[in-house]
Amino acid sequence: MPIYEYACDNCRKIYSFLVRSPSEHRTPKCPKCGKRGMKRMLSSFGISHTDEDRMEKLSDPSMFSGIDENDPKSLARFMRKMGKELGEEMPEEFDEMCRRLEAGESPEDIEQSMGEAPYASDDSGKLYEG
Repeated sequence: MPIYEYACDNCRKIYSFLVRSPSEHRTPKCPKCGKRGMKRMLSSFGISHTDEDRMEKLSDPSMFSGIDENDPKSLARFMRKMGKELGEEMPEEFDEMCRRLEAGESPEDIEQSMGEAPYASDDSGKLYEG
């Protein structure tokens, strides 16, 4: 049985749904706000490295070389590199944040205008049945 992920534009959360029958599956309504029309997310399904390999690579000090925390462009390069290493599709807001850093905007200004991370996984880890 597959697990599909859907994002709610209203509450800006991503939920995972266990699908018993893909041929009969319908787009679910949001478990939090009840809104219909959630957007199906692309989930990663293949892993070329084990989690242990990936974590080891991310902890390598060479990953942090060349970072200047006072240079927004340097931070953007590092964020894109880390996003790529994680091997998961990043939300649209991540790209917007990187583009704004690459344009020289300060992280503080970006954080103030964008607010909290827009798409956070359901903290409970609960699987919703769809």
